[in-house]
Amino acid sequence: MGKNVLITGATGMIGSLVLKHCLESDEVASVISLARRPSGIQHEKLNEVIIRDFLHLDENAAYFNSVDVVFYCLGVYTGAVDRKTFRTIMVDYPEALGKALKERTPHLKFCLLSGAGADRSEKSRFMFAGDKGAIENRLSEMDFAAFHAFRPGYIYPVTPRKEPNFSYRLMRWLYPVIRFFGPNTSIKSNELAEAMVKVGLSGSEQEILENRDLLKVIDK
Repeated sequence: MGKNVLITGATGMIGSLVLKHCLESDEVASVISLARRPSGIQHEKLNEVIIRDFLHLDENAAYFNSVDVVFYCLGVYTGAVDRKTFRTIMVDYPEALGKALKERTPHLKFCLLSGAGADRSEKSRFMFAGDKGAIENRLSEMDFAAFHAFRPGYIYPVTPRKEPNFSYRLMRWLYPVIRFFGPNTSIKSNELAEAMVKVGLSGSEQEILENRDLLKVIDK
């Protein structure tokens, strides 16, 4: 029997690839996409729900009743929004979804797209690291059937795109060099999506999967 999957951030770089994998997988029966804007994708498995406010979800919505796996890919680039909004998107949104799902689906696996350097001490002077560590802690403490935090290094977009800032343009240009610094420095966007879906559907003994762990998942 196929799994029922919920995805956030399905119009983003990684979320869109996770969505594609799930729609093509025989292991997935249905996909609920909670999105801030329509994707334009039509598929018999897909139920796209437009969410205007992730802090006030309808906990009585029917689609919360039968979710087996969550792929949480919603996020925002550092510097794209002010500090308060960044914290809301990176910590408060996924926490609200976790709470909405917890009582309805006790067998749930929650897969969070985190990032390299996430600091679970929550003492990092870097905003991204501290906030990612904070949400990892909060979701881990919800005691789902399984929780997995995916911590990629630099994510190389396999599909050309307009980079969000100069740093990402530079990183893309330097990627041939970056990849030679070892398995914990970078991963291709399609590799990351494949690893997330494999772990979400098949499981893993690891709660935290660093970049090198993600590459091992797709090599199996």
